[in-house]
Amino acid sequence: MYIDPNTGGVIFQTLAVIFAVFSGTILMFSSKIRAGIAKLRRRKEEQNDQQEDNKE
Repeated sequence: MYIDPNTGGVIFQTLAVIFAVFSGTILMFSSKIRAGIAKLRRRKEEQNDQQEDNKE
């Protein structure tokens, strides 16, 4: 089977675009992602505090 020499370049360009889109998406939504994680942590801490209060 013959593979064209430019195939590697096309694959690299495709992977570069996918990486750029993924990185850009993370950078654009990083503040929302951080806020969501902080919100989940607060909920978990509140649940733990309530459970400790119920035990006492």
